[in-house]
Amino acid sequence: MTTHSNLRQLPDAELLRMILGEESAASIAHRPLIEIFRMLSMHSQREEAESCPSLRPLQAAKELLARMLNGTLSAHDCMSDPSAVRELLRMRLADLPHEVFIVMLLDAQNRLIDCVELFRGTLTQTAVYPREVVKLTLDYNAAAVIFAHNHPSGVTEPSQADEGLTRTLKQALALVDVRVLDHFIVAPCSAPLSFAERGLL
Repeated sequence: MTTHSNLRQLPDAELLRMILGEESAASIAHRPLIEIFRMLSMHSQREEAESCPSLRPLQAAKELLARMLNGTLSAHDCMSDPSAVRELLRMRLADLPHEVFIVMLLDAQNRLIDCVELFRGTLTQTAVYPREVVKLTLDYNAAAVIFAHNHPSGVTEPSQADEGLTRTLKQALALVDVRVLDHFIVAPCSAPLSFAERGLL
């Protein structure tokens, strides 16, 4: 069975082949990316509407879209395109059956260096270790970070533990001059919740 993590190891051409078949993938590979993704979106919606027994084409389309968003955020200030940040996090987290904690590592211009899944937990909780978060930011020479984790239950409201963890991480990273720009909670059927917008940072 192909998992989300396995899909992330595949090249773009192989993902296209999974979605459209060998011949169709070859015929559109030379087109502009935005045109390809419009086609993939339409194809995936059709697959879903027809209750296709295999979700692999839809998962592959989502992985390609996540890569496109990743490229956009690597080239521009993440804070100037919050919708792209939200969409990338939804692609990575919304459908997972277990909690995951992600760190988006940014450079001094708030451009995305990498998006790293640092901790994985159970249906209801994930253990997050500040020491490992600090080490990761130093390894990447990051100037700022955006945190995100998911609530498979579908409720985006932050718990007291979520708020306390965010304060602890912000204090720890301040010691090494790394800014915490936001912390998002992602759930399957609602928009990601922003700590910054809620005044919780």
